[in-house]
Amino acid sequence: MSGAFGAMNPAAAPLVWEVGALCRAVSDALQARFNPVAVRGEISGFSRAASGHCYFSIKDAGGQIRCAMFRRAAQLMDFSPRDGELVELRGRLGVYEQRGDLQLVVESMQRAGQGALFEQFLRLKAQLEAEGLFDAARKRSLPPLPRGIGVVTSPGAAALHDVITALRRRVPHIPVVLVPALVQGAQAPASLIDALQRLYGLAQEGAGSVAGAPHIDTILLVRGGGSIEDLWAFNDERLARTIVQSPVPLISGVGHETDFTIADFCADLRAPTPTAAAELVSQPRDVWLGALQLMQGRLEDGVQRLLDRQQQRLDLASQRLGRPSEQLARSRLQLSRQAQRLRHAMQLRLQRMDHAGQGLQAQLPAGMRRGLDRRADHLARMELRLQLLDPRLVLQRGYALLTDTEGHPVTEARRAPPGTALQAQLADGSLDLVVTQPRLL
Repeated sequence: MSGAFGAMNPAAAPLVWEVGALCRAVSDALQARFNPVAVRGEISGFSRAASGHCYFSIKDAGGQIRCAMFRRAAQLMDFSPRDGELVELRGRLGVYEQRGDLQLVVESMQRAGQGALFEQFLRLKAQLEAEGLFDAARKRSLPPLPRGIGVVTSPGAAALHDVITALRRRVPHIPVVLVPALVQGAQAPASLIDALQRLYGLAQEGAGSVAGAPHIDTILLVRGGGSIEDLWAFNDERLARTIVQSPVPLISGVGHETDFTIADFCADLRAPTPTAAAELVSQPRDVWLGALQLMQGRLEDGVQRLLDRQQQRLDLASQRLGRPSEQLARSRLQLSRQAQRLRHAMQLRLQRMDHAGQGLQAQLPAGMRRGLDRRADHLARMELRLQLLDPRLVLQRGYALLTDTEGHPVTEARRAPPGTALQAQLADGSLDLVVTQPRLL
């Protein structure tokens, strides 16, 4: 065997390259064969670094190439590139030796017309807008305090972690229902539609009690950022029409702040990020507790003011009423004064009549009798009324007049707690009492 190997022609053995040297050799070959090069395709994954350099890919249906555009060339552009735009690039093709990747170093870029995906997006947007799916009049405001929140996203996505973290921090008491769905790829639109329709069932009136599931009155449709291709499922026409059929307000939180999809325009509210979507629907619990405490304080103050006014009215009524015995004494005194004034008036009249003529003296007895009769009748009626006001008549029927130790009437059981000393005035005397157990009606 060794002899056979020794007989081989050394010139036929391949050259052994160092990796870096091979990359440089391939780069030199590309430089000599292709450069300078112009290429046409759609931008994908465009990003601008803090250094000012731009990185992206240029692609079409047949393939894609990584591109780098350094700050000096990027500053010469007269537009801001976006994913999906169709552009023409001029530059130099080479190999990025650190990774061994084929790379186009772009020296100039100009629009070649909008990319196919972006054109499709604009056509669908114009169609749905003309149909009224984006009208502000059909957009609903969010409930201030939802009873349950539905979430549609991929269970393995970072967006779900961001949403759950925000909801647990702000409203841990509100139940959250996750319906998983695909958020990227050809099957994603159908998966998203199915997940939304399942949540719509829970959101229907009264459905929240079925099988112990919470009542859903807000839905979050969320996904993290990505290229236009990554987010393309959210530009599906069927999904757009499903979103506008939501029975409850729906928030779209798809991509980053600069990303827009058809789902954003159809939703009741668009959030710049998934976390922002969660925060829009979750007023912190401390805010509501503070509001409740404020309302409780105002209610207590209002009730106390009402009680004070009612107590004041009761005090005034009690002062006007007084004790029945006092009212009777005042009436008797008034009657006695009126009788005395009447007798005095009669004496004066008699004295005047004595100085009158004989004929008047003859008429005096009859007139006096009539006047006295009227006065006597009036006094009798007043005495009868006073007798009817006499509380002793009521006491004789078995009732009692309750007063406290200061003589104030006691008319409510709640004002005589156990141990209260009372006096009961009966028809023939009074009793001293002590309350043992009040009974309220």
